[in-house]
This record gives sequence, structure tokens and C-alpha cells, in this order.
Amino acid sequence: MRKLHFIYFLSLLTITTQVFTACNSCKKQGVDITQDLYVPDSVIEVAPPQVSKAVTEQMMQNISSPVETAALIKGLKVPFNKSFLANTKQAEKFNTNFEKAFALGLYGCDLGYLNMYEKTSFVVDYISTIKRLADDIQVGQFFDFNTLKRLATNNENLDSLILISQQSFNRIDAYLAETNRSMLSAVIVAGVWVEGAYISSRVAQINNHPKMRETIGEQKTILNYLIALLKVYENDPSMANLIDRLNKIKKIYDEVKITYEIGEPEMIEENGVLTFKQTDKQIVEMNDELYQELIAGIQELRFDLLKL
Repeated sequence: MRKLHFIYFLSLLTITTQVFTACNSCKKQGVDITQDLYVPDSVIEVAPPQVSKAVTEQMMQNISSPVETAALIKGLKVPFNKSFLANTKQAEKFNTNFEKAFALGLYGCDLGYLNMYEKTSFVVDYISTIKRLADDIQVGQFFDFNTLKRLATNNENLDSLILISQQSFNRIDAYLAETNRSMLSAVIVAGVWVEGAYISSRVAQINNHPKMRETIGEQKTILNYLIALLKVYENDPSMANLIDRLNKIKKIYDEVKITYEIGEPEMIEENGVLTFKQTDKQIVEMNDELYQELIAGIQELRFDLLKL
């Protein structure tokens, strides 16, 4: 898997192939990053806990960005639907830094969906909303807003948009850590996950393709890692409330069974260079009733959180 800088924020650009990819490399290598996320109570009482860069990078390697969502959706010939997205007018009701960080992730995911469908008429509105939220939590200085707006309305410059956005959010992540506000980074991640899962659930209702079923099921592994990250900050009342809400959907996901088959590596050519490709497979098992329960649960979670 490729590394994702600042966890999910390539979602500001394009949502491409699946919403998320299962964290199978951690499973196969016997790595449990939740152990590294443990913080003693004595430390929490003294200062806000900070997740190490190594732990964050481990999560980035094993959680695929929601930039991958829309290519799957678009590839299934599902037409663009703006009702899948959060209304930017709702951004005004987010008052605390916690709520604004969550919204920053949520609208970032929505912007990726818009970019994939080349809906430039809506893009500037979402970029403007994201910029206001970023300013409110004192990280707006890391956005080159004018350049991003110009690139977002010119699909030929998508690569430049990706690069500049990625650099911007890398700086935001570093700054939040330097100012002892790493919790906000985790909240942004939660916002992106919730919105990415929600968009997938809406598509799953109108297209029963096996890939959508797999995408919904894969969220079990992603959610477990996300909750482990958020629990570092569970002494914060707002975070404790978010974790409680996520645990409700986790109880449903506990019924999903995920297994892995290790395949033989294959030699392939990429850009004139021979390289190995892993052929491991992930198998998601759930019946129709559980699948529909997950879809409903994800949508209820998102609607609930938008009432923050």
C-alpha cells in the first residue's frame, strides 16, 4: 500500500477506487498498532497525549484514502448525486474547534467526490467552506487558497492540485502536533471516515454490486483502527461522545467476518520496470440482513453527528 500523508487528506482532491482498503498488511505481519496507542492515565492528566509519528504513519499505510471512493462509484456508472454530500450551509452550525475539525474532514471528503465527477460549479463553494473552517481552528495559513481554487476549476491541473493540497495538510498536521492539538488531526480523520462510509452506503442502496458490499464490510477493520486512535483522547468529553457514537456502529460490525488468503506474488511490469505484485485476497462475509443493518447504521451515525 502506498503511504498517505496526513492520513486521509488526498480526499480533498478526488475520491478514486474503493472507499477504503482493508488493513491486511498489519494482520499478516502481526502488527497491532492499538498497543502503541495506549497512554497511561497519569500522562493524560498531565498533558494532552500526542500520537507518535510512527503510529500515524503505520495507520496511513494501512488505511486507504477515501480519494478512492468515487472511481469505484463512477466505474459502476452511478450518476453524480449532490444529495450524497453535506450542505455547506450547515457549516455555520459547527461552533467548537472539535466540531469544526470534524466538519473539515467531512467537507474534504465531499470535495473529493465533486472533483472526481468534475463538478467545478460546486467545487469553489466547498473549498471556500474548508478554508473558513481551517481559519477558525488557526490552520488556514497553510492553504494557498487562490491557487487551490484556480486548480480545482481546471481539471487539467489535477496533479498539481493533489500535490499542493497534500503539502498543505502535511503542514497542518505538523502544526497541530507542535501546538499540542494532535487530537484535532484525529477528529479530522473521523470526519473523513464518516462521510466516506456514508457516501458508500448511499451508493450501496441503489447499486447492489459485490464491490460495494465488500467496501461496506471492509469498514470493520478501518473502524477498529480509528476507534483505537480516538481512544487516546477519550478523556476529552467531546471525544468520549464521538467514540460512544462510533461504538454503536462497531457493535453491528462485530458480526462481520473478515478473513485473508495469502497468494503467491506475481512479477509484473510497471512503467518499464519489473516489480512484484501481491495477490493476497480479503474475504468479507455477512448476510443480507446484516448488510442492510450496516447501511442503515452508517446513515444514522452520519445524521446523528451532523446534529453536533
